[in-house]
Amino acid sequence: QVQLAEAGGGLVQVGGSLRLSCAASGRIFRINTMYWYHQAPGNQRELVASITGSGDSNYADSVKGRFTISRDSAKNTVYLQMNGLKPEDTAIYYCRADVLYSSGGFQYAYWGQGTQVTVSS
Repeated sequence: QVQLAEAGGGLVQVGGSLRLSCAASGRIFRINTMYWYHQAPGNQRELVASITGSGDSNYADSVKGRFTISRDSAKNTVYLQMNGLKPEDTAIYYCRADVLYSSGGFQYAYWGQGTQVTVSS
């Protein structure tokens, strides 16, 4: 009922930048918090950053000062600007959106399919 389409991953050298985007579509009344997670091979999925509907953001310590999360609520889209990339940032990046179907209803978590980010040294 809700689809998340991610874009922007790729191969970049150490110190480079990438901008990820994730657009939500389908049965959406409102999206509350939107998130970016990453998962490296053999590791658990970890929260990278989140942003509420009012624009309050939080970051994992490992990316503070390098990554910036933003959103365009009119387009149901979340972005992740990644600067100063390091080899340890290599992972699959997933977006997540907490979606309301109606006012006062429950929220449901939807995930994107993931986009690969590879940082070469």
